Parts: sequence; structure tokens; C-alpha cells
Amino acid sequence: MIKEIIVVEGRDDIAAVKKAVDAEMIATSGFGITKETLQRIRKAGERRGVIIFTDPDYAGEKIREIVSKNVKNCKHAFLPRDKAIKDDDIGIENASPEDIIEALNMARVESISPSCEFSQLDLIHNGLIGSESSSVKRDILGRILGIGYCNSKQFLKRLNNYGVTREEFAEAIRRLEKYNG
Repeated sequence: MIKEIIVVEGRDDIAAVKKAVDAEMIATSGFGITKETLQRIRKAGERRGVIIFTDPDYAGEKIREIVSKNVKNCKHAFLPRDKAIKDDDIGIENASPEDIIEALNMARVESISPSCEFSQLDLIHNGLIGSESSSVKRDILGRILGIGYCNSKQFLKRLNNYGVTREEFAEAIRRLEKYNG
């Protein structure tokens, strides 16, 4: 049983997550998220905490951003795109129970005051920007660290906002090199 309330986009997502874990959920109804729903999520965050678990697409990121701006101390769970696709449809509802469990187990709390632990130099030095394979490397590293796939600017923001330590980063880079080697 997960103690936090899981915030998803819709009914199909609720059904998929229920197959994987015993948890309470709130659906945002996609971009149709109302002030009342945000208030419910805010109260859930104060009482038990929330995990934002939206689709790995543009709409999901926008919904994640809206909830995150309105609810403090959220955890964020990310599902890799390739684990959420079925017949050109992308969404949590397409994921296997095992992939949902893995994503929820890797959920990270977003820091109220982001650190400046990592800089663009870290990304350049590790080939996460500026090379043909940068996008693929960020995708793999995002999976290892549980911070999802995104562009380099967002990736740097997530490294600093989701409490990734230098040690975690170094270990993830080692795993990435083994994967690529």
C-alpha cells in the first residue's frame, strides 16, 4: 500500500495503477483540472503527501507543472515513453503493472529551494548535451535516476530540483557507460 495519494490524468490511468498497487488516487481530468480538484490535491498533500504520475508527453508535463506549482512537497514519478505506448497512444494506462511499480518506487520529492549542485558543464563533460547521442544518454540516465526523459535544460533543472546527489549521478554515469560499452 502506498501512503501518498497518486495524482493521475484520468479514469484509465486509475484502472492501470490499481492493477499494480493498492493506493488512493485523484484524477485531474487532463487539462480540465478545476480549482476544486487542485484544492483536493492540496489537502491530500497536506494530509498524506502526493505523487504526481502523469503521462510522459507534453500534456502530462504541463499538468505536472500545474499541480507542482499549486501543491508543495510533491513527489514525482516518471514512466519512460517506450513503456507507455500502445498503438500510437501514449499514457500511463498502457504500462505494465511492473513498470508502474518501478516508476512509483523511484518517485522523488521536488525541492522547495533547488540546489545548484549541477551545471551545464556537468552535462557537457558527460556527453548529455552537444553530441549526437546526448538525447539517448539523457533518456537512459533519466531512467536510472528516476527523473524521466527531457531536453537538456529541463534535465539540468531536474538534477538540481529532485535531490540527485553527486554520488548518485556518478554511479548513474558509470552504469550508463557500461550500458553503452
